[in-house]
Amino acid sequence: MEERQPRLAGKVAIVTGAGSSGPGAGTGNATAILFAREGARVLLVDLVAGHAEETLATIQDEGGEASVFEADITKTSDCQAMVAAAQERYGGLHILMNNVGILGFGTVVEVTEETWDRVFEVNLKSMMLTSKYAIPAMIGSGGGAIINISSTEALRASRSAVAPYNASKAGIIGLTNAMAAHHGRDNIRANCIAPGFLYTPMVAPYLTEESRESRRQASLLGTEGTAWDVAWAAVFLASDESRWITGIVLPVEAGLLTSTPLPTLAYDQSDSSKKP
Repeated sequence: MEERQPRLAGKVAIVTGAGSSGPGAGTGNATAILFAREGARVLLVDLVAGHAEETLATIQDEGGEASVFEADITKTSDCQAMVAAAQERYGGLHILMNNVGILGFGTVVEVTEETWDRVFEVNLKSMMLTSKYAIPAMIGSGGGAIINISSTEALRASRSAVAPYNASKAGIIGLTNAMAAHHGRDNIRANCIAPGFLYTPMVAPYLTEESRESRRQASLLGTEGTAWDVAWAAVFLASDESRWITGIVLPVEAGLLTSTPLPTLAYDQSDSSKKP
């Protein structure tokens, strides 16, 4: 039997938020590792270089090729430099995984203007800026794939008070649709993943054992999602296997959107240092 070729062989990828903010695998960390396993050379972008260094160590231990780039992707200059680094280090750009995101608490009555603006800056504006500079580089490389991380909270909100998060994640879907429409003839595909109730380092500090179990029970499968579930979906959307797919929202959520009702999640906000 002929040996299977890596699905991303010859590709250059940027993964934003490629480190983990705490113990365990985050979606950026897991995706970067799988991209490298599938043959891509990966630029590991993170606000804190040390977080991405852990991802780099895993990739290098497995024989993959990657490097770290520290950047604040809410800044134009950092996004320009990020894309330039991928081109200089690896000779092009074919894949952009827009993974950075933060939570933001409150209903529209409760949320502060400062929190609202910060969540939109990190969750939505950053994806516009990274794509703004990545797309010309992808065109120069013959085309590529953009994967944006949204959330099921953009499609069907629970009663949890995270209105700025809901709204910013819905905006990501609109932005993805626009990029798919505007750049399809440039041979660039733009798609969106909408994860359900994953257990990752981003949400772990906010969950009690009770709320974690409630999230698990909310889906049809009754199982807890991990970053690796999202990462495998990202590999598919980045690969040529999805060559005829663009402008979609791919739920990765164990049937959460089919089930009803959604629970009210008791996020633990007692430690203000945990808040974005």
